[in-house]
Amino acid sequence: MTTAFVLGGGGLLGAHEVGMLRALADAGVRPDLVVGTSIGALNGVLVAADPAGAADRLSRMWQGEELRAAFSERLWGRTVRLVRSGTHLHSLEPLRRTLTAALPGRSFSDLQLPFHCVAASIEGATARWFSAGPVVPAVMASCAVPGLLPPVEIDGTHYFDGGLVDSIPVGRAVALGASTVYVLQVGRIESPLAVPRRPWEVGLVAFEIARRHRFHEEMSALPEHVRVHVLPTGGDRLAPGLQQFRYRDRARVGAGIERAYVASASYLAALARN
Repeated sequence: MTTAFVLGGGGLLGAHEVGMLRALADAGVRPDLVVGTSIGALNGVLVAADPAGAADRLSRMWQGEELRAAFSERLWGRTVRLVRSGTHLHSLEPLRRTLTAALPGRSFSDLQLPFHCVAASIEGATARWFSAGPVVPAVMASCAVPGLLPPVEIDGTHYFDGGLVDSIPVGRAVALGASTVYVLQVGRIESPLAVPRRPWEVGLVAFEIARRHRFHEEMSALPEHVRVHVLPTGGDRLAPGLQQFRYRDRARVGAGIERAYVASASYLAALARN
């Protein structure tokens, strides 16, 4: 039996995945394979690097200064970068430094577990999966949210956020041989969508429809022998909007981690009883 952890995208709500990882560790569930996209790629590569210590490491990272340094800066700095670049608010360098310092080596082969992450090719208009070679550029490509971060160039091709092409990649885990899949997602698939009322909500709602449709299509096509467990977040669902990309609210991050831990621990306990 091959057990996979699938970590989906979702901006700030990726903190929920840290609580889920704590609950899985407490329940003695260890993956053989890790698949991630977007912020789930960042969380997932730490799991693949150190399965036993990832939950604690990520908890410190999310509630400390590392992610705030990578995804936040003063308004003036963001404004200057947007004016100069015309396309994005943040630099990739803080994220590069964070990943380089957190990982045991430069390559996928330096990780303890097999790890796959996805990014969206701009020139090819398709998904590219990364599982070998330099790991930091691959994770950065998977995390490169359009408008917030610039595209990442790898071997002459430019990539945006993997959530654009596969936000909850259950199908990839199954294709790699997983028979038991634990889905660590950010909670948005659990709540109904609302009609957008602001300009920036239109694109986010359209994206949400597309990603949910793909997820449900993959779930309906699972082989009979595959068991998928979608871990609960315990609430804290943000409405579609820019709040999901704000990394400065330390209290909200900590509360999200704890709620996801409690809800997922309860779910796993019930699963063990049955």
